Amino acid sequence: MIKVLKPGFYSSIQDVGRFGFQQYGVPSSGAMDQYAAALANGLLGNSENAAVLEITITGPTLQFNGATKICLSGADISPKLNNVPLSNNRLIKVNSNDVLTFGTLQTGVRCYLAVSGGFQIKPVMGSRSMYKGITPHHVLKKHDELDLNSVTVEAGEHNSRLRIQQSYLESAVLPVFKGPEFDLLSVVQQKQLLSARFTISKDNNRMAYQLNEPLSNTLEAIITSVVLPGTVQLTPSGKLIILMRDCQTTGGYPRVLQLKESAINSLAQKFTGHEVSFQLNTQY
Repeated sequence: MIKVLKPGFYSSIQDVGRFGFQQYGVPSSGAMDQYAAALANGLLGNSENAAVLEITITGPTLQFNGATKICLSGADISPKLNNVPLSNNRLIKVNSNDVLTFGTLQTGVRCYLAVSGGFQIKPVMGSRSMYKGITPHHVLKKHDELDLNSVTVEAGEHNSRLRIQQSYLESAVLPVFKGPEFDLLSVVQQKQLLSARFTISKDNNRMAYQLNEPLSNTLEAIITSVVLPGTVQLTPSGKLIILMRDCQTTGGYPRVLQLKESAINSLAQKFTGHEVSFQLNTQY
């Protein structure tokens, strides 16, 4: 069990997502940066769908009540175990009463804490991903207790190596496909969309990221249609909204672009004030 001494800014349990209920308006949710979550799980030998703790900007303070192994991946939020600095993407042995803390954000926005066997909160609709209105809580709270699997922590060193892609944490280029309404844009609008640099606004969260700079917009609203994480919508004001993991399942704004999965992971590691641009990808 892990006891939450401090919850941090926005910490939640997530897995790969909740699927099969979109027709009822239930978002898929899941880890914002699926690559980092899968990497942390993979280094521990967990299932890819094992639940992880998604930590945003400011980390929690966690006390372990038993021995286990952990791995951190994604953003570097200066983690420490019993005040000893830790590195991301490494297996770390934890003992009973050890305390994990976080400090200054160095790179990225979201860090993922995986534990051996995954966090054992009760699944809802086939997923452990927290979401307001679906699960009892949507973020960690002080004094929460998180159940873990009992594991045996082996002695000895592991000498295998794994190539880890870290450049996406800072890359400002988001690879995209054309959205269903892309060809309704004029040639000038299309060029503007694919050549401009946009700044992430203060309006960004797990549901969507809004960009500050407007695009000239002459398109009318569309009949409410399916949207997905990574869908780029063009609002009547010309502002662009990029839907993220907790997005709604339908929308009436023109869908001008669709982010590749890798681009969603990259965007999830950016915050207010970061610049991004779109790069059209023609191969699906």
